[in-house]
Amino acid sequence: MTIGTARQIVLAARPKGKPQLTDFRLEETAIPTPRSEQVLLEVQYLSLDPYMRGRMDDGKSYAKPLQLGDVMVGETVAKVIASKHPRYSEGDIVLAHTGWRTHALSDGAGLSKVDPALAPVSTRLGVLGMPGFTAYCGMRVIGKPKAGETVAVAAASGPVGSLVGQLAKLAGARAVGIAGGPEKCDFVRNELRFDAAVDHRAADFPAQLAAACPKCRRSYLAGGVAAAQQLRAGAGLRPHRAVQWAASRRRHGSAACDHAPDSEQEPDIARIHLLRIC
Repeated sequence: MTIGTARQIVLAARPKGKPQLTDFRLEETAIPTPRSEQVLLEVQYLSLDPYMRGRMDDGKSYAKPLQLGDVMVGETVAKVIASKHPRYSEGDIVLAHTGWRTHALSDGAGLSKVDPALAPVSTRLGVLGMPGFTAYCGMRVIGKPKAGETVAVAAASGPVGSLVGQLAKLAGARAVGIAGGPEKCDFVRNELRFDAAVDHRAADFPAQLAAACPKCRRSYLAGGVAAAQQLRAGAGLRPHRAVQWAASRRRHGSAACDHAPDSEQEPDIARIHLLRIC
């Protein structure tokens, strides 16, 4: 028995560089009725994240690559629209890993309930989800910047970087954002209230970055490993400054992956690393 038609996006071909529409395929499937110990989910929000590009390749990585024909992976906020599971009722909002699809069956494994009264449910994919957790751990648990220190943030206009800069400001540190293009830099400076924003596409990027990170006792960098190298080269890291980064993701539209300096292994995406450049 079915109760309608669902749609899903599957990987049709492995991208060569920037993903194209032809690398994906839209499929329609029947929505089945949940059996005992199952729930039927209707997706409300889908998070699109950089790690997805890496999963489209078949090279060795921290996670198993998608096979051609697989539904694209992704974390979602979904609504329980039918339930035969004792822990979930119709109408419950949950955080799930359904992938790029409108509907999905679940046996409850990996689901977590979301309370709509606490905050908009979409925040569980942003500030109250993985991006927020990454930023919070990087700044409050590992980095712990102090007043007067400088935090230089790569991808500062993104979901993680934007929060890193604001947490740095709350700690009394200076927040310097690195972003691509005038529009993003304006957003970082005027909307997110960073102390400075530097355009990494500018011809004089090293000089701008050095000027934004003047003589200071310590500097932190939160973001991709390539950005850590940018800060090291552009701002001329002095001895005993710290460089911190969240585990690298594959670049948008590229199969090339950023690696930690002097490291031959791809870092684990679930870890946050702290380096001291001496």
